[in-house]
Amino acid sequence: MLRQAHLIPPPPFFSSFAVSLRRTAHTDQDTIIPPPHLASLSNAEENAQARAWLDKFKTQEIPKSLVELTYSRSSGPGGQNVNKVNTKATLRCPLDSHWIPLWAREHIKKTPSYASSSQSVLITSTVFRSQAQNVQDCLSKLHALILSASSASLVNEASEGQKARVRGLEKAEKGRPIFEFTRARYRPRLNPADKWRTVRNCGLHK
Repeated sequence: MLRQAHLIPPPPFFSSFAVSLRRTAHTDQDTIIPPPHLASLSNAEENAQARAWLDKFKTQEIPKSLVELTYSRSSGPGGQNVNKVNTKATLRCPLDSHWIPLWAREHIKKTPSYASSSQSVLITSTVFRSQAQNVQDCLSKLHALILSASSASLVNEASEGQKARVRGLEKAEKGRPIFEFTRARYRPRLNPADKWRTVRNCGLHK
């Protein structure tokens, strides 16, 4: 008879290591690289820091754990299933969230998505018949809103052609001669008698 093989449990070290890996992966998915702590972009260095963060933020997705989501029945078209199931998704995100750039918040306040009563961003979606798709649509809209507001304060760098043109204008300005303007000298006003003699001597009066 074949003996039944006994499964040897893994050592505690490997079990704790596997749990640690799962926790790390879950944490990485629920976080976004924090933006630099800049209230405004007033110089080239601050613009460079903001631009570097934006390049990374473009490739990231906002996880659901960073926002508040609620669901309700949709009143729009889409069939009977839409009116029976809570497919409408509403996203709420406080404006003072740590992952929203400080320099972008004033721009967000000027958008229709900002609710001043709760000082948060409110986004709804009823585009799809699926609740999950509407949630993803809300997250995509929030991502686009933050990306647009964060890019609004950036100072665009001049291209090489523009820089060459500026250098040419500066060089031409340095080589241009400087003219000195002096006060015009006016001839003294003649009295009527002298004026009469001048006209007569010129043969203008017969």
